Amino acid sequence: MKTLLKSAALAALLGLPASVAIAQEVTLRFQHFVSPASANPTHFMEPWARKIEEDSNGRIKVELYPFMQLGGAASEMYDQIAEGIVDGGWVIPGYEPGRFPETEAMELPFMVTKSAEEASRAAWDFSQEHLMDDFADVKVIAIHMHGRGLVYKKGDPISTPEDFEGLKLRGPSRPATLLLEKLGATPIGMPVPQFPESLALGVVDGGVITFEQAPSLKLDELTDSHTDVAGDKSLYNLYFIWAMNKDSYARLPDDLKAVIDANSGPEASAWAGRAHDTGDAEGREALRAAGHIEAELSQEATAEIRALGDEVIEEWIAQMDAKGYDGAALVADARAAVEANSAQ
Repeated sequence: MKTLLKSAALAALLGLPASVAIAQEVTLRFQHFVSPASANPTHFMEPWARKIEEDSNGRIKVELYPFMQLGGAASEMYDQIAEGIVDGGWVIPGYEPGRFPETEAMELPFMVTKSAEEASRAAWDFSQEHLMDDFADVKVIAIHMHGRGLVYKKGDPISTPEDFEGLKLRGPSRPATLLLEKLGATPIGMPVPQFPESLALGVVDGGVITFEQAPSLKLDELTDSHTDVAGDKSLYNLYFIWAMNKDSYARLPDDLKAVIDANSGPEASAWAGRAHDTGDAEGREALRAAGHIEAELSQEATAEIRALGDEVIEEWIAQMDAKGYDGAALVADARAAVEANSAQ
């Protein structure tokens, strides 16, 4: 936004009309915390940025900074955007447990389907009813989920619920760690950038994450196997927002605000979800090519884990009730959003 302000000042100095200043290029800096080669940056962030530039006839330039190159930690992204440290970026609310508790309804065990696009459409719908007040500090562009959650570990794959016992496993969110605890594992919460080093140092035996992150995190080298659950529902999932600083948005002229608006909302959310579906297909093929052991739990083993997941959900409802929310209604609305957006 500094470019826009400098252009306006220069136009005033030269006695030029304000429209000349407005026609100058605006640079928006968006930050995220993963490799630029991973699925969301490759198949959503980068194409989204180029589309903003194209739709604005080059008047908006979007710069993407991976690996938190502008400073800070992944858990600080929401505040960085809200405070204008960056013009926009990628947020995982679950990295700040307790701050956005309603997002956890979409992350509960076996809540969403294994299609990231379907899950993202559901997350957008659910959020319109329950979460937009929570995100009032930022301009929300997209709300999405990743693809199916898998269990990666050193050694043989998981084949029964008992195999979780005693494992130290990375968990990305509170609902995921609650389920791992139920399974007898020792969950260790950590953002994705810390996962490879933790594996290499033996801090964890494995963790839960997606297909698409495997190549960029070198999981084909750092782990030996990955396990999925049976059925069409994901073991776990993670909730994300792609958002912009409100002042950066407000300073844009109306026609450039319209460009951002046209590339925001349910279709942008679905686009972000499809990016993960594409990345999952690519990641799965890369793991197969590397000889990674691929496994799927039986229907019976999956049913045992789902029963434990149901316990997590009931306990979560009670926790939300204690905080003044209607936990059962949140779960019911999340399930309704998933059902409404699932392929028939």
